[in-house]
Amino acid sequence: MVLTHDADKLIRQLSLVAYLMAEQRPVTARDVKTHVEGYSDMGDEAFARRYYADRRELQDLGIPIASSRDEFTSEELYSLREEQYFLPPIELTDDELAALQTSFYLLEGQFAYAEPLRLALQNLALGRAWPGTDPGPKTAPVELLAPLYTDEIAARLAKLEQAISKQRTVKFRYWTITSDSEAERTVNPYGLWETNGIWYVVGDDLERDDEDDRRRTFRVSRIRGEIKFATRRERDFRIPADFNVTAYRDRPPWKLSAGDAEKAVIEVSADATWLVERLYGAYGEVEELPDGSARYTTPYSDLAALSAWILSLGGRAHPVEPDAVVDAVAADLQAVIDAHTGDPRAVPAAPAPAEDADPGPAPVRTPGPVAPERFALLQALLAFLLARCGDAASARVESNELQERFRLSAQELQESLDLLNLVNFGGGCYAVYCATENGHVIVDKELYGDTFRRPARLSPLEAKALLRALDVVAPLVAAEAHTTLAAVRERVEASFGSYALADTPAPQETDAEEHAVTVLSAGVRDRRLVEITYLSRSSNEFSTRTVEPYLLRRDDRGWYVETWDRSRDGRRTFRVGYIKDAQLSSSAYEPRPEMADLDHSLGGKVGIARIWFAPERARWELEGRAGAQPARGGAAVADVTYGSREWLVSEILRYRGQAEVIEPAAVRTQVRRSAEQLLRGISRVAVR
Repeated sequence: MVLTHDADKLIRQLSLVAYLMAEQRPVTARDVKTHVEGYSDMGDEAFARRYYADRRELQDLGIPIASSRDEFTSEELYSLREEQYFLPPIELTDDELAALQTSFYLLEGQFAYAEPLRLALQNLALGRAWPGTDPGPKTAPVELLAPLYTDEIAARLAKLEQAISKQRTVKFRYWTITSDSEAERTVNPYGLWETNGIWYVVGDDLERDDEDDRRRTFRVSRIRGEIKFATRRERDFRIPADFNVTAYRDRPPWKLSAGDAEKAVIEVSADATWLVERLYGAYGEVEELPDGSARYTTPYSDLAALSAWILSLGGRAHPVEPDAVVDAVAADLQAVIDAHTGDPRAVPAAPAPAEDADPGPAPVRTPGPVAPERFALLQALLAFLLARCGDAASARVESNELQERFRLSAQELQESLDLLNLVNFGGGCYAVYCATENGHVIVDKELYGDTFRRPARLSPLEAKALLRALDVVAPLVAAEAHTTLAAVRERVEASFGSYALADTPAPQETDAEEHAVTVLSAGVRDRRLVEITYLSRSSNEFSTRTVEPYLLRRDDRGWYVETWDRSRDGRRTFRVGYIKDAQLSSSAYEPRPEMADLDHSLGGKVGIARIWFAPERARWELEGRAGAQPARGGAAVADVTYGSREWLVSEILRYRGQAEVIEPAAVRTQVRRSAEQLLRGISRVAVR
């Protein structure tokens, strides 16, 4: 077998770990050079260089080789303790493990970290049942829609993940949407995060002259062309010790801009106090008043974004101070009124699709692009094969099972087995010998084979995959596990090891939403009615509904549930964040034929509105809104499906006059009247 440079390094590193584990005592560098496969033929200088590089790579993989000094000889001694290498006992219940596995099947094809996630779950499930296919009926139907997740985005995430883990500077061209311009950026990337299907990377932009103003956030979908390493060095920078990517992800829209933040005080109506506290309490202080209303104080650096949020609440929030915020909201409402006064502007009709247009092939569900480290994959494969042997000296495993579990082709499996056959403890003692025969792998456990019978700790990349998966489907995991997300997360985090993951945000707290998803998930799975208390954007009041839940979905705006609303005798879509309470009924329901063709549109569809977007807003709509088309003068136009007029009105208000309803006329009139009413309300608050 002719070994490539990469294969030679893998055997050397695995054998180094095997030797240190077998010795169970501190050893000298001379011992390592003499006994570990791959080092003995090197000169002293080459050995020192290679051994240092191998130790550093293993450290980056979460395998800390400790060093100490012999008090008598002053020689450096090296050791690897079992508790630093092996996965500690993780007391996941069967339901918790099944819920994590369910998250894998939900995310596959929509998640950049699908393969490291698969490997992490393989380690957590070693010795326990692993479903070979989607669990299916046990799991409530869920759709995860990430419209901006494409193969191109996936490839960029893989490169950025590699750059962050290796701390390498990258170069890329970036389109700045505010100025509609492209420029090359040289960036030290520190962390990645995802928010409702949209990925961002944060780091220092080295093209900026002011060193104190280099920290910037880039939307991955706006990167143009290939991402390249800026140098040939193994490492270009070190991530600052105080860096924490969670702080960048968990910012409200009105705090995204750079600069010193001022504080705004906002009056919140009694029916929306709980909502503001639930969704935005982490971004400010909520002081509840005796009548149930509240004063919400929040820092802000982007006045336009703060005004848009206030307007999106449709009259449930009024600015109190400072005057700059009150004046900005009032000016934005006047802009909405002006845009909807008089006749609508003339906008060309959108071209109708050709009747014989070929929709093209359905999208292919491909494996995630961020590949697990090959070292970690070999570790997991070795542990799995030895676990199959158990106390016996050998075992017989189907090749197809190994290929499916570890996502390997027949050739890749054979190459991996050939490498494992060369891993040794020194002195001619090997870990395992594997041979393929008639679609099976014959595994012979060698003398020290039991040393690796347990799974290794998760690598940083596997740990990231688990954290990112929990962040995307956290409420569902808790629902399916019949436990709290905090309990699952606590047990999973115990498998990471002692290293910190400052470049990966912690899963967001979703306690209130988690409860609603838990109840709705049970309702979907068991076909039982659910009673919800909902803050309706159409009536501006709480209403109690009895619903038949059919489908949970998560898109770029958050979690939703598709239902048949018995209280309104029609199909309705509810945003889970607006559900104040949910109770599972003991009464069952029979699925309705009219709910068999669930799609991604709003339930209970009322109509379609034609919306014109001003040039200063058009680029964002063309980028993120499906079906939006360019219009004259740099503007954009889109047909928006709406489930109620009131919902659409609140959506138009948040555009601060940069969106105009062209038709239907009744909605256009309602937008103007709502803006006029809100403006009068702001005037009264200002006078007080």
